[in-house]
This record gives sequence, C-alpha cells and structure tokens, in this order.
Amino acid sequence: MRRFCNLLLWLSILAGAAYAGDVVDRIVATVNGHVILQSDWDDAVRFEAFMEGRPLGQVTDQDRGRALDRLIDQELLREQAQGVDAPAPPAEEVNQRIADLKAEHDCKTDGSWQATLKSYGFNQSELESRVAHDIATLRQVEARLRPTVQIDAQTIESYYRDEFLPKLKNSGATEVPLAAVAGKIREILTQQKVNQLFTTWLHTLRSESKIHTSANSSASPPAGGQGQ
Repeated sequence: MRRFCNLLLWLSILAGAAYAGDVVDRIVATVNGHVILQSDWDDAVRFEAFMEGRPLGQVTDQDRGRALDRLIDQELLREQAQGVDAPAPPAEEVNQRIADLKAEHDCKTDGSWQATLKSYGFNQSELESRVAHDIATLRQVEARLRPTVQIDAQTIESYYRDEFLPKLKNSGATEVPLAAVAGKIREILTQQKVNQLFTTWLHTLRSESKIHTSANSSASPPAGGQGQ
C-alpha cells in the first residue's frame, strides 16, 4: 500500500491527466473515505505474487480479489495505528528477510536477483521498504494483542499430550519430557491465539467501517463491509 490520496487530490490528478489526454488511475475501493487506487491494487498483486513465488501469468481473479481484501485490511490497520510512533524494524531483520526471499527464488547471484525483481516490477529499495513495512505492521499487531493472551499449564499439557507427542512419534524422533518443550509449546499456542484474535479484530473493524469497492473490480465486496 504505497499511496493514499484524499478525494480532492484525486480529483485534481484526474482533471490534469484528462486535460493532457492521458489514461488515468482509477479508484477501486474506499475505506472510511480513504482511497485505494488501481495502481495500489496492481502493486499489491505483484508483491504478493513475488512473495509467494508465483509467476505473474498465473495470477487469478481470486488472487487479485484476495490482494484487494488485504489492502483494505492494511488501511484499517493504518487507521488504528494513527498517532502511534512505530519504530522501524532493525536493518538486520529486514536484510535477513531479503536473504530468505533470495533463497526462496533460488537467486544465487546479484544479477539473477535483480532480474527477478525486475520481472515483478520492483527494485531493491522498493522491496526493502515493503518488507520493513510488513515487519513493522506485524510488530504493531503483536504489541496490541499478545499481552491479552494467557496460556495456562493445563492447556500446555493438553497440547503436549494430544498434538506434540503424536507428531513426535510419527516422525520417529525420541520422546522428550514436557518440561523440555513447555516454553516452545507456550509460544506456539500464544501465536495461534494471537492469530485468532487478529482475525476477530479485523472482522470487527470491517463491520464498524464504511467500505466500498467498485462494481467493475475483480474482488468481491469485503465481508462485513459495504460493497457497491
């Protein structure tokens, strides 16, 4: 999500481009009055295809619809973060994520990496900015939701007995005592709960928001919002 323009700015761009006889960007959705443009959507589709390692030629209408839904979610989260100073993630964390992406795309040389980025319409600087934004957003969500999660000893023991041990045995690994993996299980359960809370939170934000998508966009009207 790179640009959000208010309606006045959008109209001025529209008028200027129309006067020049150029093809103009168009509005594909609004979220509480904030505009999402076709170019925002196209960028999001290309970025998600890149992150998933999917060739652009294999992107479906369903993929595009999901990308627009996530753009709407990002706008809702941006509204919630207004007035909150979120520190930029450490460069080391961003660089590690970039390194992971290089490996996932099997780019062993800088030339092959740059060619891959170009094929999706990005450069190194743009990718780093997007990755940093994603990490910062994740941290904001975690900071809001994680403190509300409480995992008790009984829940950890149940997971150990019903989930952890069966998987361990199926893999042929040696059984380990609960005390040795309790911390790991607590983190797994905490993250699962955070994900559940996040889904519920987004649903609530959508139900309380005024969301419109254009009739000729490929995405369906978001659940809980108002599509037209």
